[in-house]
Amino acid sequence: MGKIFLVMGKSATGKDHIYREVLRKLGNSIKPVVGYTTRPMREGETHGVEYRFVTTDEMKAMTDRGIVIESRCYNTVMGPWHYFTCDDGQINPQKHNSILIVTPSAYEKLLAYFGGEYVRAVYIESPDADRILRSVKREQKQEYPNIKEVCRRYLADEEDFAEDYLNSLGITKRFINIDFDRCVEEVVEYIIKEGGINPGES
Repeated sequence: MGKIFLVMGKSATGKDHIYREVLRKLGNSIKPVVGYTTRPMREGETHGVEYRFVTTDEMKAMTDRGIVIESRCYNTVMGPWHYFTCDDGQINPQKHNSILIVTPSAYEKLLAYFGGEYVRAVYIESPDADRILRSVKREQKQEYPNIKEVCRRYLADEEDFAEDYLNSLGITKRFINIDFDRCVEEVVEYIIKEGGINPGES
């Protein structure tokens, strides 16, 4: 029996890099789950890797089929962007461990959908100053940098990741990303333990 590891963290906590490093270290012992979004693809992203990029019409069709487990809509300065997770066969705790990046609201819905027996939270934290610097540097690499969007994401995170809300979901364990390698090591050790993984299998 596998577990579903849900990686969370505010913008620019380094959760994407940690996620990729965990996958590299654990190999076939855990399967990545790729979420869906209607937002434009960023420079350096690949369809099917960071996200599956779809149109709003495609999202509606999947919703009509009843396979959308959870969805979120962000009213960005570039218009509404949807992010969502589907029951499309990628997640199957009866067969394997899986891992995906989500928000607390998505965690809540996936927890209700699959049950606490299978779901585990991997919450990443990083100092606010580090997060802001990373966000600005990342945005400056885009063809058309949008610092207003960086500010919007930062303020939205303060609400989406409110401590009272996290506590109500039972998300109390934290992985602090100050020393990247150590943080990755701690996350890997946690997944190996909770997922019943034999390190030799990876």
